[in-house]
Amino acid sequence: MSATGDPADAPIRVVVADDQEIARTGLRMILDAQPDIEVVAEAGDGRRAVELARRLRPDVCLFDIRMPRCDGIEATRLLAGPDVADPMAVVVITTFDLDEYVYAALQAGARGFLLKDAGPDLLGQAIRAAARGDALIAPSITARLLSAFAGAAPSGPRVQPIEPLTDREEQILVTVARGRTNSEIADELHISLSTVKSHVASLMTKLGVRNRVEIAMWAYETDRVKG
Repeated sequence: MSATGDPADAPIRVVVADDQEIARTGLRMILDAQPDIEVVAEAGDGRRAVELARRLRPDVCLFDIRMPRCDGIEATRLLAGPDVADPMAVVVITTFDLDEYVYAALQAGARGFLLKDAGPDLLGQAIRAAARGDALIAPSITARLLSAFAGAAPSGPRVQPIEPLTDREEQILVTVARGRTNSEIADELHISLSTVKSHVASLMTKLGVRNRVEIAMWAYETDRVKG
């Protein structure tokens, strides 16, 4: 809580989980150096991470995929999966940009995916996006990642929209799938930021998805975008 007592000024509280101590230390240093982010706990395995997250209720959980006792995918599912009544925000971070578990982690409810070499700025962006209910996948790998793992989706036809997408929504769909932020989409399509947000919200409703990551996966799975 800030000195003014305004909850909006309180830092974003983060739980970091990675089985390598040096990695946890590095992530903590990067995040704690940012004035609006605070690491409140660390865990060296997934089971401990889930315990800490449930007890502390952080704004965002930052999980490595490969961890002992409970990997990052299962930890994400336990905290953010479709059966969780009050899901938490989870960002997955990994060394491998084509790790076979990434798609499963996103399906489990992760709000973002980053490489460990993403750098402080992108890491901070991903944490902030997750905290406000948005999602971020490292733009440099979005297309390759999603197209590579689209084949891992369940067999059978993808669920179609509740209502047909408008031409503008189809445009927004493709830009989201390519990893563009709302501001970049607004600039690219010459529309206001509020209009972009309205279209993204409409897409989530029509597609029956929870966030931008799932919008992007739907776009790849229905061949709207080619890798």
